[in-house]
Amino acid sequence: MIWYPYEQMKTMKAPYKIVDADGVYLYTEDQKLIDSVSSWWCMIHGYKHPELTAAIKEQADHFCHVMLGGLTHEPVQKLTQKLESFLPGDLNYCFYSDSGSVAVEVSLKMALQYNTNQGRKRPLVLALEHAYHGDTFKAMEVGDDEDYHFAFDKKEGVIHIPTEIPALEEAFANYHDQLNCFIVEPLLQGAGGMRMYDISFLKRARELCSEYDVLLIFDEVATGFGRTGYRFVADEVLPDILVLGKALTGGYLGHAVTVASQKVFDAFYSDDDRKALMHGPTFMGNPLACAVALKGIEIFEREDYMSKIHRITEISHREMDGFTDPRIREVRIMGGCTCMDVYDPSTLEGFQQFAYERGVFSRPFLTCMYTMMPYIIKEEELIQIYDVMKEWFRR
Repeated sequence: MIWYPYEQMKTMKAPYKIVDADGVYLYTEDQKLIDSVSSWWCMIHGYKHPELTAAIKEQADHFCHVMLGGLTHEPVQKLTQKLESFLPGDLNYCFYSDSGSVAVEVSLKMALQYNTNQGRKRPLVLALEHAYHGDTFKAMEVGDDEDYHFAFDKKEGVIHIPTEIPALEEAFANYHDQLNCFIVEPLLQGAGGMRMYDISFLKRARELCSEYDVLLIFDEVATGFGRTGYRFVADEVLPDILVLGKALTGGYLGHAVTVASQKVFDAFYSDDDRKALMHGPTFMGNPLACAVALKGIEIFEREDYMSKIHRITEISHREMDGFTDPRIREVRIMGGCTCMDVYDPSTLEGFQQFAYERGVFSRPFLTCMYTMMPYIIKEEELIQIYDVMKEWFRR
């Protein structure tokens, strides 16, 4: 039996069985569906993209995997060179892993050992309220959403604050000499409820982290590659460590990267073996994943995806600004994300099937009816998503 994610297996509704996928569409045996959530936000190029498929096939004709322990290969070298030039500032040191959660774990491990390697004991992590960074243990610890992790006791060592500058300044005033890092989902908190906040908070965080030598970590697993309307939020506020996943490979294969700045890397670069980063996922730098990631970045740049995203934002505001209903708390729009936040989660019960019957795959959660669409979506397809969302409240 398949054990499905985030489901009570005894009571879950049977999942829709997909038999094909192409562009923005998923196909079941009886329905054609616009994927309004990009398969958990990763399929930015859509399905069955011929160049991405070809990149995987071409690499598979050579070899599908070799370990990075004592070996290297051209796809990981080329992807690393591309990321060095593609990413801002001195974010040049790429540590690969096989999922976003693991990449977050690596970033937190880097931050703790960054201090240990310099003879400093800084045990605390600063994080945000309503944060979600994945489901592995340290990622759960810095997360702050009981809907996902209620079964696990919170551990000592993490301080959560709201996205408010006074709370940020108070945390640094009280704990700056104990903090090894501050980890955030920049501007858009995804699984914690599609919460959006102002960039001024991150700019102040950067100032405080620089003042007290606290590493600033941006978890852009969900927000990277244009989702917030910025290519990366890191282009606007430079972190010390950047975590990427999901859209890194266009969703075609699982892969992630934790990218460190010069000062972080320098703290590990030593004649002392004990200062090395002792971490090594089996599938880090997987050649198939590196090949498709490299091709995906090429497409992102060549096809000017940022213009596509800006157009998506314009259409989203045109279609959704001013839409109200007594059951809706707020409609929020940022880049390639639109969220209808309702007061009562029961308001959304039945919406997934309602949308299915109207040609849209949706997966609302908590109090959020949302879309994080593939960037290749056409205007009429995006309007169809919004019409279905609005129709639910007009019944």
